[in-house]
Amino acid sequence: MVLGGTVGLAASAAVTALATLVPWALANAAVTVASTAAATELHARFTFAGTRSTWRQQMQSAGSAVAAYAVTSAAMAALHACVSAPGVLLAQGVYLSAAALAGLGRFLVLRLVVFAADRTPPPAAPAGPAAPAGPAGPVTSAASAASAERPTTHVPRTRRSRPGPPLP
Repeated sequence: MVLGGTVGLAASAAVTALATLVPWALANAAVTVASTAAATELHARFTFAGTRSTWRQQMQSAGSAVAAYAVTSAAMAALHACVSAPGVLLAQGVYLSAAALAGLGRFLVLRLVVFAADRTPPPAAPAGPAAPAGPAGPVTSAASAASAERPTTHVPRTRRSRPGPPLP
């Protein structure tokens, strides 16, 4: 969430600056595309996969960018419908709130859809050979049944079995 939040704050500043040169909707679209690509790459490297993002992941993430653009544009349209000349702080507050909501949704899409395949656990190892079956079923001994319940890792024993000051 830190990566997305940082990209979101930078995007907010970029939209404000770019909107002084081009119409706001165009500035929002350009910044949404750039911030989506940046956030997807950062999440691929640091949050989810630990590798560079693939073209497939960028394209899947682009769908969430369309939704983010719609949310932020709708919020700003609602602001301008309610307030004829909103100040910069109010506009930034509305934009950041909408962008935070959209960013949370984008994060969930990245986690549950885009990078979900990269987090699938490896398949379970096949079981060992089956014990020969006798008339009453598989042959097992009490010792083998007990050892199957114990962990297989070796835990070294300590010299002291109860709490106390460290030994020299």
